[in-house]
Amino acid sequence: MSEYQYYEFAAVDRPLVARELDALRGLSTRAHITPTSFVNTYEWGSFKGDPRRLVERYFDAFLYLANWGTRELVLRFPARLIDLDTAQRYCRGDSVSAWSHGDQVIVAAVSENEEGDFEWGGEGELASILPVRAEVLTGDERALYLLWLLSVQTGEVDEDAVEPPVPGCLDALTGSQAALAEFLRIDRDLIDVAATGSPQRGRPVDGVELWVAGLAEIDRDALLVGLMRGDDPYLRAETLRTVWPSGGDAVGGRTAGQLLGAAVARREERERTERERRAARSAEQTRRVEVARRQRLAGLAAEGEAAWARVATRIAEKKPVGYDAAVELLVDLSEVADPVEFARRLDQLRQEHGRKPAFIARLAHAGL
Repeated sequence: MSEYQYYEFAAVDRPLVARELDALRGLSTRAHITPTSFVNTYEWGSFKGDPRRLVERYFDAFLYLANWGTRELVLRFPARLIDLDTAQRYCRGDSVSAWSHGDQVIVAAVSENEEGDFEWGGEGELASILPVRAEVLTGDERALYLLWLLSVQTGEVDEDAVEPPVPGCLDALTGSQAALAEFLRIDRDLIDVAATGSPQRGRPVDGVELWVAGLAEIDRDALLVGLMRGDDPYLRAETLRTVWPSGGDAVGGRTAGQLLGAAVARREERERTERERRAARSAEQTRRVEVARRQRLAGLAAEGEAAWARVATRIAEKKPVGYDAAVELLVDLSEVADPVEFARRLDQLRQEHGRKPAFIARLAHAGL
């Protein structure tokens, strides 16, 4: 197939209503549309709508991939939890950008790669990445920092630019954060280097219990009722931000150029170590093969006349597998038998089986 494009939109915070579904159906008669999703693929032509405008109006997430190497992810956040300044602190350049629309902040990231790493289908990709949106809403900015690394990787951040605050536990990404990095093809070595400047402390497990215990009864009841009713989709995230306020991130002090240089050095060291590991495995395998060969030859030498009888038996089978086994035995015998005696026996076999061209051809191929 010469072309493949995959489009998927997701509505998380509220389902779409009938008039919105009708508007979307006007953009595509082939798409699978539900109150919470819009999915379509194209093998020719293109989608008529503008994905980013659709996110502004209807959806909380959008994922796109094409078999020529383009991948795009767009996420929408409520501005009451993620302000534009915070988003733009991490999202810079053409590959990663952030803008506001009404009471929403939208973040978009694009990865381009024409080296043919396409794997068929986009189904399941957005589902594996989408939880990062909820993580960011609760104050976990690791996903935003990963997007900044993408801009560094593409060269859209000046090498002298200092990194933004480094979130904690960058060396222990969640499954969705790892899926985000994989989808956007963010260099693993760059992530690992950046993680060395990330605080190791996570959110305290006992923070929730202490915070709840300190609430006044009326506030605790109101919070519980609100969470149970589910009228406010952001109440849980907003509450967690209160329990675990931001500000614990490390102050970024490294430049983009330093991170890139360290990533190159790490990659070279990793590749050198892997080459040495492969070489060691190969040498060990060669040693084991040689030990097994010596043991086999020693056993063959001890057989004496029985080894030659085995050769005759296999030839008498008059089958390719028998000829192959006989020639393998002869090759081994050439190393352990007396050279003069081996030559005499081999000549005798040639005369005796001269009318077996398949066997004679195998002798020639083996250099006998």
